[in-house]
Amino acid sequence: MYLKQFRTGGDRNFGYLVADEMCMQAFVVDPSNNPAMIVDDAHEQGFTILYIFCTHGHYDHVNGNEEISRLTGLTPLLYGSVCPKTGLKVEDGALFPLGDLKVRVIHTPGHTEDSMCLCAGDALFTGDTLFVGKVGGTGFGADAEEEYRSLHEKLMALPDHTRVFPGHDYGSAPHSTIGNEKKTNPFLIQPDIDAFIDLKKNWAAYKKAHGIA
Repeated sequence: MYLKQFRTGGDRNFGYLVADEMCMQAFVVDPSNNPAMIVDDAHEQGFTILYIFCTHGHYDHVNGNEEISRLTGLTPLLYGSVCPKTGLKVEDGALFPLGDLKVRVIHTPGHTEDSMCLCAGDALFTGDTLFVGKVGGTGFGADAEEEYRSLHEKLMALPDHTRVFPGHDYGSAPHSTIGNEKKTNPFLIQPDIDAFIDLKKNWAAYKKAHGIA
């Protein structure tokens, strides 16, 4: 599996190109501010892009959609979309074929209602749901509770070796694993949902006390 992480600009945004090298078919995640950079790499590698996914609808993740649609002729897919090529709906558990790979949609509401992660092989693209050592921003009510459930019931249920590729370079490294996040992410080691929300409320003080950037 070919996997390349791109720094697309904006607020330390990451975009991704993933391909099955046997069939030379690829998909893109969050092309955002610089779609041409990702499309050019696909062309250089000889890949045909089949799908473009955006992990949620915030402007910094969809602002390149018009350009990448023009460059590829494809319609970028968000949660709830129907793929024109396959007729598949982008919903929890949906599997999009890509050669010997399948791209699995995991609905992870919290940061936004339409937040989703995408899993292909041993790689998980987490958008703004999970960062390295951090989690997506929410308020302190129902959205935080949703995010807690998404993290623990869906993402932390994945194998520890699953590689984590976030939507922004906000953490101490550009990528991680589920096993590493379980052990080290301050939000994921909290004993319960109340402690999780309390950390969100006091994150600035926690970062200062623990020397976190």
